[in-house]
Amino acid sequence: MTHTTNNPKIHQGRNVKRFREMLGIKQDALAYELGDDWNQQKVSLLEQKETIEANLLRQISDALKIPVEAIENFDEEQAVNVIANTFNIEKDAYIGNSKPIFNINPIEEIKKLHEEKIALYERMLKEKDEMMVRLEQLIGK
Repeated sequence: MTHTTNNPKIHQGRNVKRFREMLGIKQDALAYELGDDWNQQKVSLLEQKETIEANLLRQISDALKIPVEAIENFDEEQAVNVIANTFNIEKDAYIGNSKPIFNINPIEEIKKLHEEKIALYERMLKEKDEMMVRLEQLIGK
């Protein structure tokens, strides 16, 4: 069963790519999270799909630790409009500070949370490679 969105402009595969990149997660790492039958090439193809099957969308959202709705509903054009309308406020129309300063960068915070996870995957891959070398040496003896 394919999941459809109300907004035909929304490209779920592109949204997966956007969120994956914002979180600093490589395609290989996402493939690892999705299971044994996944690889970097398969994730790349997935990111080109306009609509993604609902069960798979759930798996991806779990792997990226973001709500399914974020992938289903994120519309870059709409987001740009919201940001433009929020931050291009005329001085007279804004009560208080006309140039607010935001000290929290949510994307950076999310990236930090995922950096440890990526480092763990990289250590696991290195350990696997080292183990393979040792096994090959044992088999060779």
